[in-house]
Amino acid sequence: MEVYLDHAATTWCYKSVRDMVVKTMMEDYGNPSSMHRKGVAAEAYVKNAREIIAQCLKVREKEIFFTSGGTESNNLALIGAALANQRKGRKILTTGMEHAAVREPVKRLEELGFEIIELPVNEQGVLSVEALADALSSDTILVSVMYVNNEVGSVQPIEKIAALVHEKSPEALFHVDAIQALGKYRIYPGRTGIDLLCASGHKIHGPKGVGFLYIREQAKVQPQILGGGQQGGMRSGTDNVPGIAGLGAAVKEVYRDFEKKVEQMYQTKELLVNGLEALDGVVVHGMPVRQGAPHIVNASFLGIRSEVLLHALEDKGIYVSAGSACSTHKRSKGTSRSSTLSAMGIKPEQQESSVRFSLCEETTEEEICYCLQTLEELTTMLKKYARR
Repeated sequence: MEVYLDHAATTWCYKSVRDMVVKTMMEDYGNPSSMHRKGVAAEAYVKNAREIIAQCLKVREKEIFFTSGGTESNNLALIGAALANQRKGRKILTTGMEHAAVREPVKRLEELGFEIIELPVNEQGVLSVEALADALSSDTILVSVMYVNNEVGSVQPIEKIAALVHEKSPEALFHVDAIQALGKYRIYPGRTGIDLLCASGHKIHGPKGVGFLYIREQAKVQPQILGGGQQGGMRSGTDNVPGIAGLGAAVKEVYRDFEKKVEQMYQTKELLVNGLEALDGVVVHGMPVRQGAPHIVNASFLGIRSEVLLHALEDKGIYVSAGSACSTHKRSKGTSRSSTLSAMGIKPEQQESSVRFSLCEETTEEEICYCLQTLEELTTMLKKYARR
């Protein structure tokens, strides 16, 4: 039996996405910047995808910009916004549990002379709103907080944060990494007070190598990729028509029967968490089941290194992750611990034994039961070896 429980790393594509990608690669393959019929046909796919996403988010089509994925979206949002608004101030607020696609651009901005303040989170991975209120000031130009944490599934109070940011620092832009939130929550940036929002296709059963950035019309962002002036000059380069068309198809599909899909994920998540908590020596991290994201569970298996358990599960056909897929190779070499778990105050020995399970709407109870049964057998065996 094969059980894939690493959907926070990447997802399989919907059939409608696959068909759309193939069609735009093999039939309607024109360059959307070309003025002939093939180019016009290709441009129509880009326009349609932009319409789908804009309708989903309840924003204007001209506020959606396509990128190569979540990392580029975050880089463009953070660096572009900081450079465009630095005359207003140089203070940037974020948390200690952001994805590397946010941490690294922020680190670069610090090297360029911006003041970076990391706000604390509690043991569940939730930002301290009080600390945010104290840190906000007239020279704050950017606040960056991820919607759903990619390692533990904690959910931030985005509306409260947005209201506080715009009340205390009206010149500041509020950036949200929504890569793990899109498709799991209904997100309306304009109504919520989000100025910049990033998303990625391959987290919602779309293609890899494509994403988008929402930029509120009034927000100032300096372009980072220069060239032919595509997308109003905000992101030059020939549009990735198959990726963009596939992304649009994925957004459309992921929000079909949305409530039913989310409830299905919560039910399988509850089954998984209850089963994990019944095992000896297992600590589940993050928020209570229904308060956290519906698809992510992080647990430590005390006395067993995460990489050992990961490969033991793989031998049984079960695929999980030792934290974030983007930083797992670093952790496996022992060069770094999880910044997320560290920010939450998780002890090093628990970090070294932490495993992430991530679900989708088609994850079944049978798969979860097989995973739990296998975990019980493997942990009993591995602990015996560890004691020797």
